[in-house]
Amino acid sequence: NHLSFFSGFGPFRQSLVNSSWEAVKELSKRGLGENINLRIMQLPVVYQKAKEQICKIWTTLQPLLTVHVGLAPSATALIILEQCGKNKGYQERDACGFYPEGACCLLDGPEKIESTINMKALWKNISVEGIDIILSRDAGRYICDYTYYTSLYYGKGRAAFIHVPPLSESVTAEFLGKALQTIILAMLEQCGEQRE
Repeated sequence: NHLSFFSGFGPFRQSLVNSSWEAVKELSKRGLGENINLRIMQLPVVYQKAKEQICKIWTTLQPLLTVHVGLAPSATALIILEQCGKNKGYQERDACGFYPEGACCLLDGPEKIESTINMKALWKNISVEGIDIILSRDAGRYICDYTYYTSLYYGKGRAAFIHVPPLSESVTAEFLGKALQTIILAMLEQCGEQRE
């Protein structure tokens, strides 16, 4: 029975309801089938605290895959699959008014880390009715990117990041939960193929 771990984020700036967390809660209701034990956690929009939680996930639980879901406030109805996390350039302050030392995730870490999930292959093979899915190689140098890089580092690449749009009449939490389920089942299938 494989453990997979999912995180969404708490409120920040104008987003009192963070669609990423709503989507993750919805996914957890739906589940991913009998073989996958699914755990979820809400991460704060605070660099240091998010980092501590992620270290804890990887050191104590050692999941097969960790998927982080974040809100892309500027996104129209788009789901964005992020391929890699970047180490430097974190100058935007978090919800507590801080940014990381040296504006980077890990002082001696590699410039960027790629996910072992091939997002391009995933993107080619899935479609979700009612929403566009795009690929990205830049998660935005804020908490999302920071979280992703940290998770890729500690998880040796076995992490994924998905940006979701804000909730709206057409993009409900149920809709996003279902879309995540489709995408993540395809990711898990890819993990299975890599293991064989």
